Amino acid sequence: MGYPPNITKEETRCFLESDGVHGYGESRLTNKCADGVKCSEQEHQANRRTEVTIVGM
Repeated sequence: MGYPPNITKEETRCFLESDGVHGYGESRLTNKCADGVKCSEQEHQANRRTEVTIVGM
């Protein structure tokens, strides 16, 4: 299955949620760098991640 090269963040979120995948937003940060907190780009990048838990096969 091919994906459009210019898919937006919102389109990606909607696609994943339609398959039962949900994000946590700022409720599970890996550090103190929430919106409005002064942090380096590298620190903010640490919170832009994808975690996958396989619950059954």
